[in-house]
Order: sequence, then C-alpha cells, then structure tokens
Amino acid sequence: MNSDFNALKNNAKGSFNEVAIENDFFVLTYQNNNSVVESLEREIDSSFIQFHFCLKGTCKFIFNEGRYALDIKDEKTLLLYNPQRDLPIHLEIDPDSWLVSVLISIKKFHGLFSQEADYITFLSDDNKDKKYYKDGIISPSMAIVLTQLLHYNLNKSIKSLYFKGKAYELLSLYFNRSEDANIEQCPFLIDETNVIKIRKAKDIIISRMTEPPTLQELADEIQLSLKKLKEGFKEIYGDSVFSFLFDYKMEVARKLLESGNNNVNEVGLKVGYSTASHFISAFKKKYGTTPKKYIMSLSS
Repeated sequence: MNSDFNALKNNAKGSFNEVAIENDFFVLTYQNNNSVVESLEREIDSSFIQFHFCLKGTCKFIFNEGRYALDIKDEKTLLLYNPQRDLPIHLEIDPDSWLVSVLISIKKFHGLFSQEADYITFLSDDNKDKKYYKDGIISPSMAIVLTQLLHYNLNKSIKSLYFKGKAYELLSLYFNRSEDANIEQCPFLIDETNVIKIRKAKDIIISRMTEPPTLQELADEIQLSLKKLKEGFKEIYGDSVFSFLFDYKMEVARKLLESGNNNVNEVGLKVGYSTASHFISAFKKKYGTTPKKYIMSLSS
C-alpha cells in the first residue's frame, strides 16, 4: 500500500447525502466547505454505472488500495463502468469542492436508452460487457441542474420526486447530441455568458460574505442588469442572492461550531455578524436552536 493511501487515513471523514430514486438508482451529493481534505467511501457493485460531476474544486478517486488515483477537476465529469469488477467509491475531496454522483444499474440504464444503443457507444452489443471510462465537461445547462440538487431547499416530502426529475434531466443533458448542445432549457440562459456572470456573482458573495456588496454593486461588478442578476441567480441557484448567502453562512457557521476551535462570538464574526446576538438570532432562524445548544447537543 503506498504512502498516498496511508495519508488518506489522516483526512477528515465525510458521508454523502444520499437520495434513493429507486432500488437501483441513487443520487449522492457532497460539499466540502471545510479547510481540510475529506474522504468518502461507498460500496458499489459491478452492476452499476457511475456518473460523477465535480461542480467545483477537485476530487480524487482512489483505486486498488491506493495504487491508482484519478482526478476529476472543476466543472468536469467522469463516467465509470466495469462489469468485471466492483468499483467502490473511495474519494478524496479537496477543500471548497462540490460533487454530485448518479449511480444507476446497467439494467435500468439500458431500459432508458434501449433505442439509442447506436448513439451511446458503450451500450452497443460490442461494448456492453466491456469496462468503460469517459471524462467530459459540465455544460452550463448541466451546471444549473447540479446546483439545484446541491442547494435543494423545498419541502422534504417532495425531495425524492424532485431528485428523480432532476436526475433524469441531468442524464438527458449528459447524452445530449452535439448538434443540440447550445440549446438551453431556460430562455434567459440561452446566452452562456450570462451563466458565467451569475456564477461569478455567487463566487463574489461567498468570498466577501462578511461584507457582501449590495445587489446593485454586484450587478455592476459582473456587468449584468439588476433584473437579469435577480432572475438568473434564482433560476440557477433556486433562491435569491441574499437568501442563498444566508444559507451558505449558516452552513459555514455550523461547520465551525462542530470543529470546536471557535466560540460562538468568534464564529459569528467569521461569517459576518458584528454582534453575537444577531448571529444567535440568525442561527436559530435557520436551525431552530441556538449555537450554544447546538454545541451541547454534539457533545451529548
């Protein structure tokens, strides 16, 4: 076993947020918003095709007990399939990295594309029993769906249904024929330049979360009208700019509290609250409990 794999043991352990679409169809999401590399593991047998989408940062797949590693970088995709052997997920997730994975059995997958075997090369009779690997690029339309999955904030009762629809949409976009690749689902986002600007807006408010710009300042900085900023952000991230930022700040605060390295006042300052009372009020609004009670619940 090599030193890379030994080093993996010293990383923080994480776990996927997993939604079962059906018995043989799963969507896994993970956001490493911490400052350390996190490792993830999940058993998968050889009957499954794996689609991995790194929306942000870098993820490293570890194979054969560390003897082989494969990187998937920012805005890239990776498809894995090997009917001859199991390919369990063993991942290193770099800090500030987001990943969405779709796992679907080959039997179910063939059923989805039975009329498309000539188009999807690894479904042809010649290839169906061979191992398959393919990397690619996340298109703007795929990025929208991936972000909606990562930032799901609707009623819990419809989560499985929502994820099912988005998973099918994601696979459809993944296999979209090249001649249709420039067709976006949303009329507002036909111009890919707008998508890039909206992503930049999101990066700006995250990087300056303690002192974020006003909406007008943000619109001016990304060179988009205020109206298009609001509409586009809502379309891509499923929320308003400042509601998204609030959720992000509370998630950062929760992680900082869990680390045990900062007290409540320090955490509040790190996420942009000048007074502890404002931070406590915001945290309670998000999680239904105070930061102090949350810390106590972790120790108990």
